[in-house]
Formats: sequence, C-alpha cells, structure tokens
Amino acid sequence: MNKKLFTQIKNEWRSNLWLSIELLLVSVVMWYIVDSLYCTTATYIEPRGFDISHTYHIEMGLLNDKSPDFVTYQSVEELQRDVLELIDRLQHRPDIEAVSLSNNAYPYNISNSVTTIQPVGGNQLGGNIIQRIVTPDFLRVFRYTGVNGETPEQLAQMVEDGKFLLSESLCKYLDGKPSELIGKSFYLYGDTTRTHILDAVLNSVRYSDYEQADYSFSIVDKFPMEHVSRTQELCVRVRPEHDKDFIAHIKADSESQYRIGNIFISNIYSFKDKRRAYQQQQTNDIRNKVTGMTFLMLNVFLGLLGTFWFRTQQRKSEIALHKAHGATNRMMFNRLLSEGWGILLLVTPLALLIDFNLAYAELNALRNGTTLEVDRLLLCALISFLLIGLMITIGVSIPARKAMKVHPAEALHDE
Repeated sequence: MNKKLFTQIKNEWRSNLWLSIELLLVSVVMWYIVDSLYCTTATYIEPRGFDISHTYHIEMGLLNDKSPDFVTYQSVEELQRDVLELIDRLQHRPDIEAVSLSNNAYPYNISNSVTTIQPVGGNQLGGNIIQRIVTPDFLRVFRYTGVNGETPEQLAQMVEDGKFLLSESLCKYLDGKPSELIGKSFYLYGDTTRTHILDAVLNSVRYSDYEQADYSFSIVDKFPMEHVSRTQELCVRVRPEHDKDFIAHIKADSESQYRIGNIFISNIYSFKDKRRAYQQQQTNDIRNKVTGMTFLMLNVFLGLLGTFWFRTQQRKSEIALHKAHGATNRMMFNRLLSEGWGILLLVTPLALLIDFNLAYAELNALRNGTTLEVDRLLLCALISFLLIGLMITIGVSIPARKAMKVHPAEALHDE
C-alpha cells in the first residue's frame, strides 16, 4: 500500500509539487502564529508570586487648616502616631485579616523604587531591581511564598526580625542558587557600612501579567517606622467570608471610627480594579494581537481546507474506478487521507529547517531572553503539524464520504 501510494504521488508530481509548496508555506506560517500565541499564553499563565484576591488599597487623606475639625500638630511624630492608630484600628476590625504599610511595593503599581545589591566581597548589581520596603504584614496581605516552602507568616517573621528577602529571578544574576545565597551577607542601597543577612528567597514576584517572572527582580526589606506618613501605601486583606460590599461597609464606618486627628480614609480601591486599570493598554494590545493571529490562522485553515476539499471532489471518477475494481470505502478513505498526510510528512523537515532559521534570525517572539529554544521550537512545530493534519483530514473526509455514496457507474457516466 505504501509503495503504491508513493508511486502515485511521484507519478502526479506536477499537482503534488504545488500542493507541497502550499503545505510548506502553510507549515511555516502556522508555526509562526502558534509560536506567537504560545509565548503570549505561557507568559500570562506563569505564577505571579502574589495573590490580590480580597485585597484593597486604602488612601489616607489629611484635613486642611480650613476645616473646623483641623488639629494643629506640634511635631511630625504626632501625625505618625495618628497614622499608626488608624492601622491599629483596621487590624482589630473583625472582617480584616491583615494590614500593611509599604512604599512603592504593591502589585500593579505605576511608581517604583529601584536599588542596588552587592554580595560582601562581590560586585555590585544595579539596574531594574525593585525595592519593596514593607511592614511584615505585607507578606501576609499579598501572600508571598518562599522557594523552600516558606509561608507568608514565616516570611513576615523574617522581615520582622530585620532580615531581607530577594526574588528567585535575581539569584542567577548573583551567580548562585537560592540554597547557596541564603544566610550570606549583602550590602543594600549602595551602603557598604551595613550588612544585611538574606534569610529566604521568594518565589519570583512578577511586575505584571504580561511580563515574565525571570525579568522581575525585587528586594523586600523592613519598613522603617520613623518614615511613616499618610502618603505611604495602606493595603488590607479582607477575610473571604466578609468581602461582600467591603468598600461600602468601611466607608460607612470611616467618619465615626477611622478619622483620627487630621487623618481620614479618603478612598478605597479593589486591587482587581487597580489591576484592570494598570494593564488596560497592554490588555488591549494583546487582545488585538491574538485576534489578528486567530483571524490569520482561520484564513489559513479555510484556504487549506478548500484546497483538499476541491482536490478530493475532483477525484470522484478515480474513487468510482477503484470501487469498481473492488476497493472498499475504508480503503479509499485511508488512501486519500494517507496521500495528504504523506505529502505533509515529506515537507515537514524542510519546514522545520526554515522555522529554525527564522528563530535563529530572531524574527519570531521573544521569550526567556531568546527566540530560539529547541523544546519550544519542536512543540510549536508539532502543534502546527497536528493542526494542518486536522485540516487535511476534514478537507478529505467530508467530500470523500459524499463521493463514496455515489454509485461507481453513475460517477463514471458523469465523468
């Protein structure tokens, strides 16, 4: 059967040559589309390193001197004391699980603080290292976890004890594995007069849903209480069973319970809303890209489907002739299908070679710092192969089944 099949393919080389060229081009285009969609999807579903469910950002306001309730502060410490009192009252609220204060630290933040890190006896590393200065409960609010299974509570205690944490993605730039770096001393913020002990390595905390964890470098250190002010980030985690209408409930209590001196709650935002607002432009760009790629893939599908549909319909007389010589419907179906898959198999190695060169020339999507990854190349090529094979199967099977229902004599007479 195989020998006869390849003999037929060789004998019909003119028509099969154009079909082979079409399948080659389709294979390369399909690989490019699949590769692009794969990179977008794989990045989006990576672990984020934090959890924003049931979390809120509370903005603190300050009464001006024209308000009848204005209080004249004698020192900055009085203002700080009122901020800390507000935090304490929120912590004792039964529907709140944890409360934190931080500086440029919460997820989906348009503001950043960057810093440097230097192993004692090593070289300083700077660049885009996000500096997250937080109170210990920040780890509980956003549920950070460690690479060795440390819980948010354990990490919070480490920060409370004055230890600092860094993200796993930063380890490879410090020339070490997490297990090798934990317990070592580092200089932070360019200050070589004071060392900091690394107590744990965090699972990488991503900067956004569309940026890979490998490029989100961060350091977590304890918030100095002498820097407390109303402009810092006040974040809370609400107990799941109490999260319904939380914003309305806390606003209702804000004037009676949460106005302390000149400090009051001015606004509350859900982190789901902040996430949506922060990523709106990126989300629109990704949606347009996926829509365009999907539309292109659909056109490729329809073109390929039409090619094999028309090709099979044109061979009604050949099907009738084979049936007249005793061929069964299954034999004819397998023969037509094998022909399409056989040509696809013949052009696939050449298509894979073209795919490799396109990736080597960096003409496809970037991921993990490169466009050429062998496992990704083979996976996307396999997906493309199977999708094209599916279109061949559909394009052959439907018209072939219709052709096989026609009596051989009738088909030959029409021919």
